[in-house]
Amino acid sequence: MKPGAISRVRGMNDLLPEEARHFAEIESAAREVFEAAGYGEIRLPIVEDSRLFTRSIGEATDIVEKEMYAFEDRNGDLLALRPEATAGCVRAVIEHDLIRSGPQRLWYHGPMFRHERPQKGRHRQFHQIGVEVFGIATPDLEAELLMLSQCLWDRLGIEGLTLELNTLGTAEERVHYRAALAAYLSSHEDALGPDDRMRLARNPLRILDSKSAEIQELLANAPVLSDFLGEASREHWQRVGTLLDAAGIAYRINPRLVRGLDYYTQTVFEWTSTALGAQSAVCSGGRYDGLVEQLGGSPTSAMGWALGLERVAALLGRTDVKRPCAVLVTLGAAAEESGFALMREIRQAYPGLRVVLATGPGTLKSKLKRADRLRARWALILGDDELAKGVVQVKALDGPAQVEWVPRAAVVAHLAQVADQ
Repeated sequence: MKPGAISRVRGMNDLLPEEARHFAEIESAAREVFEAAGYGEIRLPIVEDSRLFTRSIGEATDIVEKEMYAFEDRNGDLLALRPEATAGCVRAVIEHDLIRSGPQRLWYHGPMFRHERPQKGRHRQFHQIGVEVFGIATPDLEAELLMLSQCLWDRLGIEGLTLELNTLGTAEERVHYRAALAAYLSSHEDALGPDDRMRLARNPLRILDSKSAEIQELLANAPVLSDFLGEASREHWQRVGTLLDAAGIAYRINPRLVRGLDYYTQTVFEWTSTALGAQSAVCSGGRYDGLVEQLGGSPTSAMGWALGLERVAALLGRTDVKRPCAVLVTLGAAAEESGFALMREIRQAYPGLRVVLATGPGTLKSKLKRADRLRARWALILGDDELAKGVVQVKALDGPAQVEWVPRAAVVAHLAQVADQ
């Protein structure tokens, strides 16, 4: 960059073509999976009343205290860039009285904002896809939403993820557990650092999520929440596992998994990957039965999850890149005109077929080099000789050298055939 040039704001990243292509692939797959399961898309504003997040996420959370982009507008209203979308989705359900017509299955996608320290897999503007369901209290909802996420991984061809599950019980059960945990941690307060001592005073459950090896060793003998569950919560939790077993979805119970938001109850979960380094969580969520009432609506059961597009795109980036099927190379003005007509035919007949037009000047050799850089499987070559003979030269660019001269009228069907090989 030249001196004085303006660069992007720290933590706000450009999506360059390769990553943008992965984003589009994930969004397209998500739309396909969600709509097949009866979910409707909802599009939410990026800016909300900041009270929406202080009431839902919790004033004592890192998100609200340290990370939320809050500002006063010209009217003196305190607004915030959304740090997550669940609260906005709840607000929309209440404001438009959507639950009146029965249970709601919704999905969304878009950017979120948190003023965190930028690092690999964590940006200040990041993107999520999520689902939220309102009006279903039974454990089959947990199993359905987890199966939905598994369907998305299958659709994207992503393997190697681990599903971690825990239950937080009801709000009342958590109060008793919180007291027991606080008593245990207070007796070991000398082993806690300044941040954990602050969490002990405000919400000791957050210490369970500590990445410190010393804290995790201390927690090995701490009370566990499952010992504080009532009969109804135990039955709910067991039924979730039974349904996941029936669906063939593998999972690991993690009693230290609590999630970072105050509104969760009952089942919480994370899909994690060992391929992403420290930022291992790919998709996470849980049940939040009290949030609708907390934000001014009628008591309504609810649950949802969200995935990070940057992290899922990084996983897709580790798989084989989807290569163009072919590059169309034309030589000369007449061949260029015929090539444009051919490209139009291809795109009309097979809109999903990836064929790149080698535009711009250059010799046959230079244009074939561009095709190699794109890792295309075939080159469709159209020059004066091919025009005179009424054919298109189809040249293999990977594997054994292979050249065919295909009649111009048959080249579209031929290309579709070799694309499936």
